[in-house]
Amino acid sequence: MRSLRSVCLALSVIALSVFAAPAHSENRITIIVDAFGPSSDLRQDWGYSALIEHAGKRILFDTGNNADLFAENSALLGVDLRRLDFVVISHRHGDHTDGLHHLLKINPRIKIYTANDEYFGGPTPAAFFQRSVPSLPERMRYFGGEVPQNIPHGSPWKHANLERVYGVLEIAPGVRLVNNRARTGPFSETPELSLAIDTPEGQLLFVGCSHPGIEQILGSVNAMEDPVRLVVGGLHLVTTDDAEIERLAIALRDDWKVTAVAPGHCTGEAAFAALQRAYDRRYVYAGVGTVIDVPTSSGHGTPEYAGSSGAGAQ
Repeated sequence: MRSLRSVCLALSVIALSVFAAPAHSENRITIIVDAFGPSSDLRQDWGYSALIEHAGKRILFDTGNNADLFAENSALLGVDLRRLDFVVISHRHGDHTDGLHHLLKINPRIKIYTANDEYFGGPTPAAFFQRSVPSLPERMRYFGGEVPQNIPHGSPWKHANLERVYGVLEIAPGVRLVNNRARTGPFSETPELSLAIDTPEGQLLFVGCSHPGIEQILGSVNAMEDPVRLVVGGLHLVTTDDAEIERLAIALRDDWKVTAVAPGHCTGEAAFAALQRAYDRRYVYAGVGTVIDVPTSSGHGTPEYAGSSGAGAQ
């Protein structure tokens, strides 16, 4: 009888803990890696990773800067990395890719979408071989003068199930990847993917670092005609001057009509402050460990975004 009572008590505690846990919608975003957040057992790092659960799909967006930390935070948040539909890597920088070392150990055949970048095994640019000089002796010519049509770069992920995205690719109904590249500047050689998800209330837009510029990315997803309800991720304003940050915050709100923002990673503290001023209650906190519910509108105005910190993803 005593053992039976113990079992009943244990089951009661489990039931109470389940019902006491904060309820989250089926559509939610869990921030796994970032460099800010409330005090908790989760570790902070300069990098980015988020789990997106929407319309029955489980999408991992980027994998952070440190594979061990990514694994630890995922476990603490209850994120099962073996239960993913696919992975999106926004761009090649280490603060978005290092967690692949852990992910591929436990889920080696998961489909991974990347930008069309030689770092992920893409081809060596053909332009490198266009200025051939046939008068040189064969021993001085690339490949003896017989250059192969395709010369893939080596990659740390050569055995991964990678698919490079060159333009716009629909990877599931209402789920698109859009490839952009900065037209000028230090990141003009770094293609970057953004993820757009259609909802009845407008697009959800996920960005890694926005190296091409968030306004260029918004244009590429046709944001003027197909409004964006929420932008999530890094805007790379960490070194941008205050005047440009203020201009951009107002432009996102008034010109691009972005309903709400959940900035993180390389957005920068000055931009956090400016975006919070511009968006007020439509600024969504997105520190590490935050679970952001993505509600369906009831038809009575702008949906409210709820967020909580700590465990909650499955």
